[in-house]
Amino acid sequence: MTDMAHNGTTSCTLRPATAADSATLYRLISALAEYEKLTHLVEATPEKIEQALFGERPHAEAVIAEVEGGQAVGFALFFHNFSTFLAKPGLYLEDLFVEPAWRGHGIGKALLRHLAALAVARGCGRFEWSVLDWNQPSIDFYEAMGADVMPDWRICRVTGDALTRLGSA
Repeated sequence: MTDMAHNGTTSCTLRPATAADSATLYRLISALAEYEKLTHLVEATPEKIEQALFGERPHAEAVIAEVEGGQAVGFALFFHNFSTFLAKPGLYLEDLFVEPAWRGHGIGKALLRHLAALAVARGCGRFEWSVLDWNQPSIDFYEAMGADVMPDWRICRVTGDALTRLGSA
């Protein structure tokens, strides 16, 4: 599937990622982690990405944004969740990233619109994601796209040894 985003002279193509994109996804994920000052948390490798997204049981999907010449400059990684209240699947955007040099060209908007259309086509009742509270440019961008930032909700996370302990209790 190909979508085009145009803004001035810049156009981009959105396409589903394939196993051959694992190294590209790793590069973009690493750039995202650097932007968010979270490089110390990255355990991903191209091999882990390939297995998780394109292995026997894929856990997520990704869309690659390419500019003229096939240069990958952004991505969105997402998966389905489920709303018990709606009794419908949802689409959860885990990460959206556009390289800083390519921001302001409509690529982030194109990725969000593409995923919203995908959520509608798949019968999802909602499309949601999280944003870091310090990332005001992203918050402003998401609100301008029609998203509600939900201040009353907090993410709960259990990882590492705490996850092991909880799972063995």
